[in-house]
Amino acid sequence: MLRRSYLLFIFCITAAAAFTQAPIAKPKLVVGIVVDQMRWDYLYRFNALYGNNGFKRLLKEGFTAENTMIPYVPTYTAVGHTCVYTGSVPALSGIVGNNWFDKTTGRGVYCTDDSTVSTVGSSSRAGKMSPENLWVTTVTDELRLSNNFKSKVIGIALKDRGAILPAGHSANAAYWYDGGKWITSTHYMNALPAWVNQFNSKDLAAKYMSQDWNTLLPISKYDLSTADDKPYENRIRGEATVTFPHRLSQIPDSIKYESFRTTAFANSFSFDFAKAAIENEALGKNTVTDFLALSISSTDYVGHAFGPNSVEIEDTYLRLDRDIADFLLYLDTKLGKGTYTVFLSADHAVAHIPAFLAEHNIPGGNFEDGDIRREINQQIAANFGVNNAVLNLQNYQLYLNAAEIEKQGKDMSLIKAAIIKALQAKPYITSAFETDKLFLTNLPEPQKTMLANGYNYKRSGDIQFLVKPGYFDGGIKGTTHGLWNPYDAHIPCVFFGWGVKPGKTNRETYMTDIAPTVAALLQIQMPNGSVGKVITELIK
Repeated sequence: MLRRSYLLFIFCITAAAAFTQAPIAKPKLVVGIVVDQMRWDYLYRFNALYGNNGFKRLLKEGFTAENTMIPYVPTYTAVGHTCVYTGSVPALSGIVGNNWFDKTTGRGVYCTDDSTVSTVGSSSRAGKMSPENLWVTTVTDELRLSNNFKSKVIGIALKDRGAILPAGHSANAAYWYDGGKWITSTHYMNALPAWVNQFNSKDLAAKYMSQDWNTLLPISKYDLSTADDKPYENRIRGEATVTFPHRLSQIPDSIKYESFRTTAFANSFSFDFAKAAIENEALGKNTVTDFLALSISSTDYVGHAFGPNSVEIEDTYLRLDRDIADFLLYLDTKLGKGTYTVFLSADHAVAHIPAFLAEHNIPGGNFEDGDIRREINQQIAANFGVNNAVLNLQNYQLYLNAAEIEKQGKDMSLIKAAIIKALQAKPYITSAFETDKLFLTNLPEPQKTMLANGYNYKRSGDIQFLVKPGYFDGGIKGTTHGLWNPYDAHIPCVFFGWGVKPGKTNRETYMTDIAPTVAALLQIQMPNGSVGKVITELIK
């Protein structure tokens, strides 16, 4: 009898071992989730209303670097997505903003513009995009290089720049949103795969827009937000009010696909497509690690319109929490718990709406850079006889008309000095200086380092100016980002899953550390412009 019990015990142990998944050498899939405009404090601000399996699961079972900062300016979308995946800064990567001014051609440049490619999936110009303007490799490029391009890499985002720049130069695909459909460019392929056409044929965006957007929970529970009806909020295009419920079903068909971007449902739509990509491209079923770069863009559209203290942004994050929980459960079921790695971060954070700050006696304000440019051009024309001396003003930088100034034989140094004096006379401007004389300028840290990391001789402007905290270039409704201040530069950084040791650190880490940390987990070379360091505490 004892022998029979012993044999049964041995059998059970052997059977259990057979069904226990052996540790894997590398994750089946890495998923990078970059939430556009996510402030670090959103991880905790709405925590009481989050479920247990979204943000809370990531924090409980994963590793969070609580003090992760962006180490450059300007803190914009294209630059942030680039930095997360390259570990590099604008001085090296070439991506100095969403837009910049090309001094050689005298024209503005959009970060992912590429006239040599064509749209795939629609007849619009929205697909004439590629990573051509990016000078360095991404961690997704390095993954492909590490195994002779066996890994599959796919980038997905509503915004073209949110899909293209993370996916890198050598990606199998990058898909972005245009008129209710997912499209791409001939940089990646000449025709959409059948599964993408099939997904597009469902017209899910229209189905989401057929329902109105009401709060997920009773609105009385949203006590961390301002009143729903505020005059400093912007409306969703096609609506008459800024309040819940948002009557999406009544928005005209002619604009509903664009209005869709400014709804929480567009985040769910992005996760829908991400799951379809995993299914149909068999991501995670490869002999090597695959990579899905998923950017969540509607958080940015909603945030710009309504601000970080709105009911809309709180509801958007409660819904995103559910989307993330659902996605993690999907990955558990599809690939197996502990067989994939996820990191969650943001491309930038966001400022409070100045009118909201004013309600609470906190300093802040708005200005229009177009007004500055016109005023300075008038002054230079009157005092020096040079018309259109400032060709462009963006990213808090002025691009000067060097050719015209030289043609007229004027002293450039005197004109620059006059412009700087005019800028410094503005009550909201704290400093102005020539960009190539940054290190001769008396500035505190971290401003000086962030400005140096953001300065690129070939693509940056000639004169930089800095503003008081709480001030930004933009209209009186809604909000924006782009500055050095912690409200724009403090972002979440959470790693979860295979290879990740649960815990947290409060030491200062940087956005540039994400890519080399992923590279260390995967035992591959870090990107060729990376200046970050591995967050060693999180690696098992």
